[in-house]
Amino acid sequence: MKKLPFRLFHFQAEHNAVYRQYLHHLNCQTEQIDSIAQIPFLPIEFFKSQKVKSGIWHPEAEFTSSGTSGQATSKHEVFNLSFYLKLAEQIFTNFYGPITDYHLLALLPSYLERTGSSLIAMIDHLIRESKSEHSGFYLHNHDELVEKISFLKNSNRKVILWGVSFALLDLTESHELDLNSCIVMETGGMKGRRKEWIREELHTFLCNRFNVKTIHSEYGMTELMSQAYSKGNGYYQCPPWMKVLVRDINDPFTTQIGRAGGIKIIDLANFHSCAFIETQDLGIMAQKGNFEVLGRFDNSDLRGCNLLVG
Repeated sequence: MKKLPFRLFHFQAEHNAVYRQYLHHLNCQTEQIDSIAQIPFLPIEFFKSQKVKSGIWHPEAEFTSSGTSGQATSKHEVFNLSFYLKLAEQIFTNFYGPITDYHLLALLPSYLERTGSSLIAMIDHLIRESKSEHSGFYLHNHDELVEKISFLKNSNRKVILWGVSFALLDLTESHELDLNSCIVMETGGMKGRRKEWIREELHTFLCNRFNVKTIHSEYGMTELMSQAYSKGNGYYQCPPWMKVLVRDINDPFTTQIGRAGGIKIIDLANFHSCAFIETQDLGIMAQKGNFEVLGRFDNSDLRGCNLLVG
């Protein structure tokens, strides 16, 4: 596993035209790179204007990011959709156990209202694999969602309410709910529908309104194949093939622990595009490899999952 990132880097440095040109622009001597810290990470903005592909192949799917009117959106061509879906299920299972142990209720209006969402593809797969007739999507039909939650309160399965942040807030305004027997999974930020909240304030508010001890979170984005999860302490954990680094804000090649900086992601499952992505998210690395998401750089567009302002 330790050698795999370097093998993949050298492969993509040769066979990914966009990444190859970027490395050339940096005057990167790829044959001399022998540590993770030396690898240049591709700025995520390239997905908005270029086809970031390693090799020549025809995509089975194309994921697109959300964006307000006039914003450029990212496009991620996916070599094998089944691989993405099975990988997402495996990651979920690693953190939460078999999906068949759950009823999954998805409150994701901003994602359902457009096409090309990787999150909707993942949740749709998890819903189907849950083998539960009660799992499903909800748009703005809060009354039906509340009735379903009440009906499932005494079920022998656990209930996950998976919602985009602004929709969860909308739900607290329309209904009083006691979700102490449920997992509340927050993702997606406000999507321009509401003013952004500090994560601690949002989670504290939702805990009080839903009568739960913690709010769980999922961190993923259009340009990746893998997801990270937080079980309520604000720090995310990655699957073994995904690694997060935090760079100095003024120096993309200097990584740091314990101080805020730009999040860089190694996702080895991105073998078909680029496994080394420099995001526009701000975060802090913990000693054990976990990370916290603080928000975004001031000059970046609102996009992706879990974009809460710190």
